[in-house]
Amino acid sequence: MTHTARRIGRSLALVLPVVLVLSGTLAVSAVPWAGQAQGTQMLSASSADVSTPAKSRAPQDILRDRLLAELQQKDPGTALTHLQREVEARPSLARHCMDIARALGRAAVKQYGPTRAQSFSRPVCDTSFATGVMAAS
Repeated sequence: MTHTARRIGRSLALVLPVVLVLSGTLAVSAVPWAGQAQGTQMLSASSADVSTPAKSRAPQDILRDRLLAELQQKDPGTALTHLQREVEARPSLARHCMDIARALGRAAVKQYGPTRAQSFSRPVCDTSFATGVMAAS
């Protein structure tokens, strides 16, 4: 019994690497850089008709995007007021308040220029809005 098992093992040891090398060579020859026309490609890494579910976004990212849009439509003062209200209503957003206020400051400089953007500054989130204005200037 052991003699038969050894013979099978030796045969596999000789044949299996050859099979793996040949299958690998065939797989590489089927990719686009091998010079084949795109119509004959055998394997595609992605497909246009596959739909992937959108990744859920963090609440602070949603709030930042909403406030940036509000800054564009109205003014930075309104966006800062709403930021303060959101942080008071949901204390879990307090640790992200400084980052959001800095982003609002940078966006205000792009829209209004540094001098006018600084005029909207208020002590929301430890004056991070002013820091964002200063960094973007």
